[in-house]
Amino acid sequence: MAREYGFDYELITYRWPTWLHKQTEKQRIIWAYKILFLDVIFPLSLEKVIFVDADQVVRADMGELYDMDIKGRPLAYTPFCDNNKEMDGYRFWRQGFWRDHLQGKPYHIRFVITFQIVSALYVVDLVKFRETAAGDHLRDLPNYAQHRVPIFSLPQEWLWCESWCGNATKSKAKTIDLCNNPMTKEPKLQGARRIVHEWTDLDFEARKFTAKILGDEMDNPEALASSEKSVNDGSLEDLESKAEL
Repeated sequence: MAREYGFDYELITYRWPTWLHKQTEKQRIIWAYKILFLDVIFPLSLEKVIFVDADQVVRADMGELYDMDIKGRPLAYTPFCDNNKEMDGYRFWRQGFWRDHLQGKPYHIRFVITFQIVSALYVVDLVKFRETAAGDHLRDLPNYAQHRVPIFSLPQEWLWCESWCGNATKSKAKTIDLCNNPMTKEPKLQGARRIVHEWTDLDFEARKFTAKILGDEMDNPEALASSEKSVNDGSLEDLESKAEL
């Protein structure tokens, strides 16, 4: 893949510290590595990193995000959207403990049940992160710890999610996150075909590349692409009808 698309990559490893509560689920271990050990897993020569989820559809030049002035903050996240009023009942950070703790600070997208640390897209200034010993504080929760480790709020268009943002701002989205919808619980792949118009082409390209690497033959790829394009152009109701058939 690196040869095909012209990029370089390196692998890193870091042993889970004995003094930190051990996670047993592999997925949660991966989530934790994305934020808890940023001060130790990367070489000192690396000054900045951008994390992007695998299910994130990027529609802009990431160089713009890399070069953005984040005002000396070690972390930059996108706050949760607030213009999809149907989801107001699910915005737990506007009440109780989180409302009192944040004291007007934004709650940044997005959370996971145990750590509440993982975002689909965020920027880390590793120089500032190390200077301020942010890693020592972030063994706690980033949204909880932002009084000690300040977070720069990225412009909203850098992380659009249908569940929280609604369709009014979709045209300005620079990245689209296939986030879970707690109201509909729609499967991600079904949502991808409905929400992201270029998803069919991206998925088809990925499947062609995988088949090429494995030496497999794709059965009638043109017909498959045409069929998926038709599904992509349909409504959610159409998708449900096809699934029943």
